Amino acid sequence: MPDLESIKPYLVLGLALGGVFAMSGVGLVVLYRATGVLNLAYGAIGAMGALIGSTLLEWGVPEVLAFLACILFGGLATLLYGGVFGPPFAARDPLIKAVATLGLLLILLGLMQYLWGPLPRTVKLPTNDWSFSVAGVQVSWTQVLGVVFSIAITVATAIFLRVTKIGTAMRALANDREITATLGVPVRNVEAAAWFGSGIICGAAGLLLANLVQLEAAALTFLVIPALAAALIGQLRSLWITLAAGLVIGLVQSCLTAFTDPNLADYRNMTPFVLAIIALLWFARKRQVLVRN
Repeated sequence: MPDLESIKPYLVLGLALGGVFAMSGVGLVVLYRATGVLNLAYGAIGAMGALIGSTLLEWGVPEVLAFLACILFGGLATLLYGGVFGPPFAARDPLIKAVATLGLLLILLGLMQYLWGPLPRTVKLPTNDWSFSVAGVQVSWTQVLGVVFSIAITVATAIFLRVTKIGTAMRALANDREITATLGVPVRNVEAAAWFGSGIICGAAGLLLANLVQLEAAALTFLVIPALAAALIGQLRSLWITLAAGLVIGLVQSCLTAFTDPNLADYRNMTPFVLAIIALLWFARKRQVLVRN
């Protein structure tokens, strides 16, 4: 069993990763509530944006523009997909919509392997060079951003959905698309805003993950799994539960790395599945109790 001192660095990294998982989960929830689409290509879009940013930095493009291009790619890529494939799939089942995004995932993964190859690349935020010590552990400002951004985006999204006209329309679409359309709400415009906003969050998450873990196409592509697990624990509705679930998943997954006897680190990637299954079984149990009553 590792002692507390050896676990401390993993706690810091886990909070940072959990924050990015939570941020991505919030993006998935917002898109699903507005369009009914569970975007399984979320990780691939973020990964490709990060690779584009890395290439621009190698070409001598100023850092701000390279990072902005990374984030905007996420927004534009998801907006393009939503604009082209969103309307034809609007009336289909959520499962069919989700499976359709797997095609986008495979296309982007193939492009990344072809254009950039399998070797990891680097993209470095300026915040990596700034750090401070907490309880004897060095904490970089990139890790702080992972937590702060997740909380800020969750708060901003909750306020946006509550007080703005577009946010209200998104909540209405989540309840009943047909009735919302008959009330004169521009459904296509609202859905386009959801696609773009979700993509912007995706681009920012990809940029942060490329700094917290290595920038490798396949690895970042499948980091959508913890974000998806967080969204499922939030039942694809609650932003706050999604935030908490993402942080917990990141913490548990990171801390398991410190366990070497027995070697639990080999099973840390199971963390999102295990926690999501436990949560879904608990929600199912609560529904059964209510039905019996």
